[in-house]
Amino acid sequence: MRELDRALGEISSIRRQMARATEFRGYGAVTLASTGLLAIAAAVAQALWLPEAANHVAVYLGIWMTTAVLSGALIAVQTVNRAQRVHSGMADEMIRMAVEQFLPAAIAGALLTVVMMRSGPAGLWLLPGLWQVIFSLGVFSSCRFLPRPMLAAGAWYLATGLVCVALGDTRAFSPWAMGAAFGGGQMLVAGILYFNQESQREAGGDER
Repeated sequence: MRELDRALGEISSIRRQMARATEFRGYGAVTLASTGLLAIAAAVAQALWLPEAANHVAVYLGIWMTTAVLSGALIAVQTVNRAQRVHSGMADEMIRMAVEQFLPAAIAGALLTVVMMRSGPAGLWLLPGLWQVIFSLGVFSSCRFLPRPMLAAGAWYLATGLVCVALGDTRAFSPWAMGAAFGGGQMLVAGILYFNQESQREAGGDER
């Protein structure tokens, strides 16, 4: 029994090492583009129905937190299905690795939101920029098993987040501070994935 446990442990270790050395192809370009469109739709909705977001911060947070949850759910469902097709027997390890890379940033963003909401409204205008900066850290963390050009997406979110912080006031609540950042950023991610998947198909077989 001890020999069997050791053998299973070695197999598990080998699988983890293989997963770390393999490019993750569980993210689909169409799904990521859809989340960009969802961000743009949320920005349009805010522009139409919440022109004075600084005076209704709770509603503003509701719009963007709902958008984030819907986008995350869409990506999660598609990623599991795609990873099981593309990575086959290593799908579970690859999905676990992808979650481990991005989850800390997601948790940090959620906790930061809760803390800032409880501490009072004075600094809430910082949230849009801080969300984008934290998201950029999640992208950078994931880059080691994604196509190298994905660094550009991390740089995009970092730059847009810093611009929002630099605004220095409630202008950061503009619908396009989030809509342009996440709409454009997710479209950039989708474009990188699309061209990478096309090159892999031409080289011998990525699966859409």
